This record gives sequence, structure tokens and C-alpha cells, in this order.
Amino acid sequence: MMIIKSPEPIWSKATLNVNSTIGEVVQNLDQLGIKIVLVTKDSGELEGTISDGDIRRALLRGLNLKSSITSVIHRNALVVPPDLERALVRQLMIANKIQQIPVVDDKNCVVGMHLWDEVVISPIRDNIIIIMAGGKGKRMRPFTESCPKPLLLISGKPMLEHIINRAKQEGFNKFILAIQYLGHMIEEYFGDGSLFGVNITYLREDSPLGTAGALSLLDPIPEKPFLVTNGDVITDIRYGELLDFHERHGAVATMAVRLHEWQHPFGVVHTQGIEITGFEEKPVSLSHINAGVYALNPEALDVLSSNESCDMPALFESLKGQRKLTIAYPMHEPWLDVGRPDDFERAQINLDALKI
Repeated sequence: MMIIKSPEPIWSKATLNVNSTIGEVVQNLDQLGIKIVLVTKDSGELEGTISDGDIRRALLRGLNLKSSITSVIHRNALVVPPDLERALVRQLMIANKIQQIPVVDDKNCVVGMHLWDEVVISPIRDNIIIIMAGGKGKRMRPFTESCPKPLLLISGKPMLEHIINRAKQEGFNKFILAIQYLGHMIEEYFGDGSLFGVNITYLREDSPLGTAGALSLLDPIPEKPFLVTNGDVITDIRYGELLDFHERHGAVATMAVRLHEWQHPFGVVHTQGIEITGFEEKPVSLSHINAGVYALNPEALDVLSSNESCDMPALFESLKGQRKLTIAYPMHEPWLDVGRPDDFERAQINLDALKI
């Protein structure tokens, strides 16, 4: 979720002390034009909010610009925690017919504010998204004998185009495609990205370098945190929220994970030695699986050796071995790894249902 983080964030400018006057609130509303003032105690805790409508009603009651705001404060204001997703914030705004929601921490201190325009219109992000599109797609043969897997059509468009369009909707427009197997076909199709309204450059692997090894070819190294996604992952994940989650937690590397449910096909017998201690009839096992989407800080690249093969789990292990913070981003959005022909067929059927 995008929360304003400028040197003088608008929520800070819109914050007044509980001892302020109505005149100070009016001046603040006129200067910022966001139709709300956040009122805080001396401790920084949120006392409540005041809207321009609250001020108008107060003036009609006979209060004046020198009057205290004590009787005007709306003390049951709707607030949200920092990690609430953009879609849920938007739903709250619609349901409550409001255009601003303060963001507070676990001590009820203001740390941000969501504004309707920012929730509905995704901010422009200059962070890079790197898409791993160099694999041979052996499990997808015969489809991939003469076509790289990321160019296989799903609902009339290459799956790689679906990924780019999805990220573009969230304000990303800088992409790097890591290519190797039949990479010229990908490059011919996408070019510099101008036909798709984005900027695209390429990492050309001489030999397969795995899901992380191609990152060692980056030149120059990104200056900001960046995203990496496999080129065969079709998902409705919020790329911007993943990036915000990564930065908010101060991680060096973040892996999107998805809860996978697997049911044992047989009844399970629990034993201790030869004694039977219990039974479970076809138990269900829950585990988190790697969703193939990541957020990385530039320093994460320090553990890679130039032009050597490396997969993402190995990269995370290396970072963890150096005591770098690596975290998981639990995702619930629709997700499909198009790794086998039956996955490809499922994607053709389910793309609309996935709302991608």
C-alpha cells in the first residue's frame, strides 16, 4: 500500500494539536485542500479528525475562528494499520463514503494517510521489474520447441505481455527481460517496449543462469529496491504492495509465498515404535510455497558470482548465511505457475476467473 513518504508528508502538514483553534483548522484546510485535519495529543496519539463539513456546522452553531476545536473533533474516526492492502482501503472508503483515512501504528500514533486519488490511481514507480524469461521450458514441450515459453499465448496474448500489463497498471514502466533460449523472438516481439507504453531492456545470457544468476549481469546495478518475477507466473499479485511491504520491514530480500494445501491420498497411521498411537484419515497438509515473485535490495546482488548459475532459493540461503534479513510476503491473490501443459490449459480457461 502506497503511503506518502516525502520529507514533509501531507499527513504531517495536516496534523494539528488538540489545543488548536477553529481558525487554525480553517487555514490548514485552505492551504492543503484535502478537506481533513488530523488532531493529535501532545503524545502524538490521534485524538480524532475534523473535516471542512465539521467546521461549517460548528460556525452555524455560533462558534467563531477563535473558538477551541474541542467540541468539533470527530473522535471515532475510521483508521487503518500501515500494512492494510490498497484494495481493502478502497473498499472502506467506498463503504463509508469518505476520501481520507488516517494510518496509525499500534500506539495509535499517526504514521500516514490514504487519499482517494492515490488509492484509485496507482502512483508512478521508477523501480525496475526484472522478468526471468530465458528458460527452455522443457516440461512444456512440444509447445516450446519453436517458441519460448513466455511467448506462449494465453487469451490471445503472450503470458509475458500479461505480466507487463499487470505491472504497468500499478505504475511500473521500467522492465528488464532476462533472455536466453530463443531470446531473439522475445526481443523481436517486445523491442524497446515503446509499443506497449513501457521501457524494456535486456539481459542476454550466453548459457542458462537459473532464476537468480542472470542478475549478476546487471550493469548498472539498480539504485533502488527492485522486483524480480519468473516469466511463467500468471498472478493478480499487487506488485506495488509487495515492494512497500519489503521496504517497510527493512528486508534485503523478500519472497512472495502462497499457502499450498495438499491432501494425503491414504489414511495415515501414527506409531511410536511398534505401538499404534493414532490415526488420521487422509490428512491435509498446509505449507508455504515459493510463488516466483521477489523484492530485492541492490546489496542482495553482492552474494552472486558473475555469470554463474544460481537459483533464487540459493540466493536467499546465501543472504541468510550472512545474517541479512530475508522475509516472506504471504499472498492470497490468484496465482498460477504455468510449468506444465495442463497448467497451460488451465490458464486458458481460468484467466478471466483469475481477474488478471
